[in-house]
Order: sequence, then structure tokens, then C-alpha cells
Amino acid sequence: MDFDLSPEQQQIRQTLDQFAAREILPHRARWDREGIFPRRVIEQLGELGFLGIAFEPRWGGGGADTLSLLTATECLSRHDASVGLTYAAHVSLAGAHIALFAGDEQRIRYLPGLVSGKLIGAWCLTEPDTGSDAAAMRTRAVRSGDNWTINGAKMFITNGTVADVYVVNAATSAQGGRDGASAFIVERGVKGLRNGRRIEKLGLRASDTGEVIFEDVVVPAGALIGELNAGYRQTLKVLEGGRIGVAAFAVGIARAGLEEALAYVRQRTQFGQRIADFQGVQWMLADMATRVEAAWLLACRAARLKDRGRPVGRAASIAKLYASEAAMWVTTKAVQLHGGYGYMSEFPVERYMRDAKLAEIGEGTSEIQRLLISKSLLAEGYLPEEPAAI
Repeated sequence: MDFDLSPEQQQIRQTLDQFAAREILPHRARWDREGIFPRRVIEQLGELGFLGIAFEPRWGGGGADTLSLLTATECLSRHDASVGLTYAAHVSLAGAHIALFAGDEQRIRYLPGLVSGKLIGAWCLTEPDTGSDAAAMRTRAVRSGDNWTINGAKMFITNGTVADVYVVNAATSAQGGRDGASAFIVERGVKGLRNGRRIEKLGLRASDTGEVIFEDVVVPAGALIGELNAGYRQTLKVLEGGRIGVAAFAVGIARAGLEEALAYVRQRTQFGQRIADFQGVQWMLADMATRVEAAWLLACRAARLKDRGRPVGRAASIAKLYASEAAMWVTTKAVQLHGGYGYMSEFPVERYMRDAKLAEIGEGTSEIQRLLISKSLLAEGYLPEEPAAI
């Protein structure tokens, strides 16, 4: 594996750093404090080509690889995790599901708008009573002639109250479960589609999270994505890419925490010297950097495997598990290094710590990732990838 970013990937990071300095950094604290969703920023990312970075050129995308997408996700999350999460959900979940499994007519209709930022996407899987057990969903879609009627509710949906296009997972057979679910595209404005409450959260307060309710929502047969009753298998594939994205999201938050801690300990003094000169502080910084770098390399490894068409489920779970817990650990240490100031909202590290927690929960909790990894090990054994294959 080449551990260096390509010139194109370095350009992605440089361009987004410059964009964030102008459009994100001056406003992010207020967005978090007031719970403001920065829709214009998402539109601008579309205008710059970043929403379509990994989609095929025929749909208006850039045709870049997964590592390029991770670079963009990590960079945005480092500057503002709320923007990073909005970006990841729009691109790696809603957009990716349509790009991977929809028919060409659906792709032509929706992907150009999603890529340009004229449309915002939301991916609707989690329900009020079913979190980790996606196969137990209660949302139902019933066929009647040339239409489907959808009833149910989805919970904790990123972009849920602001989306224009919803990818909705629903049971489509009497038994439901893994072999009885399908995915549909539902547009905002259709009769019976409404939002419940906009959810107030511990962190990521500028990322929209809401409840989406379906009451006799009628969609045409052409709204079905791919094959009937293939929704669960589609979901697993989308989640593989989504978990790699969450790993990059977590790395961005962790890197921000490390950088803020470094800046603080270099200028803060105690007992007549910089606290950066204390060995205990230095060792803490070393451990923080080690976790950040290891998390990024695991994400890169999963991205390379995905782009090579190799099995990526276990690698995606490993990357997501490690990076999310690293982000929580690193940002907690960043707060600790700031002392009392780290607990104040005036300093960004307290926001980083609040934001990091979601990475251990969303798209499969840490406990679920450990379950998936262990099941893979018991079923397939452990055979490290050969260097040449990576």
C-alpha cells in the first residue's frame, strides 16, 4: 500500500482547508450553539464538485476512488464534524445506495441533483423500536396495482427534516426479515410524508437529525430500488462503505482534538514552564498521535480493499470500531490537557468530545462491530492480507 496521498488527494485537502477557513470556521461555534443547519455550505460543496467526488462522471461525478472520498470526509470533519456527518450521510448512504442499486432511469432523475447540491439526501433505516436489528423493521410497503403504499416511522435520520430525497427501507413481504425487505425512493412533498420532531443532541448540533413518518405514502412501482426483497442485502453493502466513511469522520474529529491540544500545551505555562515540557503531557500527546495515525491507516486499508473489489466487511468494521473509540479517547484527553478551560464552551475541544461520541453509536455501535468482527473470524478464520494484495 502507498501510504502517501496522491497529488489529486492533496489538492482535495488543500481546497477544503481553504474553503473551511472562509465558510465554516467563522460560523461553526454559532451553528453548534444555535442548532443551525448550514444548507448553503452543502450547496457550495456541490458547486465545487465534492458531493460527486466518488460518483461516475456520467452522473455528474468525479469518478475518484474511495480514499479520495475519505480524504474529503476527514478534512470536513476536522473543521466541523456536523458538516462532515451531513456530507457522509448524503454521499456515502443516500447517494451511494442510488448509485449502486438503482436503475438508470432513477439515477438520471436523482443523482445529478444530489451531486450538484440542489437536492439533499437522507437514508432511512433506523426505527424507534429497532436499532441494531435492522431486519426487524416495522415500516411496511404494500403493493397495490402499479403503486406501493408505505406506512411506518424512521428515527435518528441524518438530514431527516431537510432532505429532498429519501431512500426508505421497508418490509415488503409478510414475513419481513432479511429476505423480505426492499428500498424505495420517496420525494419530499408526497402526500403522507411528514417529519416528527427535530432531535436535539449532545453533539453534532448543526447536523440535522429527525424523525420521518410515513402515513399511507403512495409511490409508483418505479420507486423500488433494484430487485424486490433485496433491500437488506443492499443495506449491508451500503453500510460497508458507510462504516469506512464513519472511520474517516472519526479521524477528522480526533485530528482536530490533537491539533488543538498541541497548540494549547505549547503556550500554556505552569510552575514557570510550558506544560508541553512535562513528560506526562508528552506521553499523552504521543498516545493521542498514535491512535490518530493508526485509525487513519485502518480506514485507508479498508478503502483500498473496497476499490479493489475485495471483501471489505471485516476491514470496514475494524476501521470503524478503532477510529470511533480513538476519537472518543483522543478528544477526552484533549479536554484533560486543557484543564478547566477544556470544560468551557469557549474552547472547541469540549465540542469535539461531544461530537466524537456519535461515532461509537451510529451505523452500528462498537458492540455490534465487535460482534461482526468476531463472527467473521469464527466463520472464516484469520488470514492477514498479503502486502501485495493491499
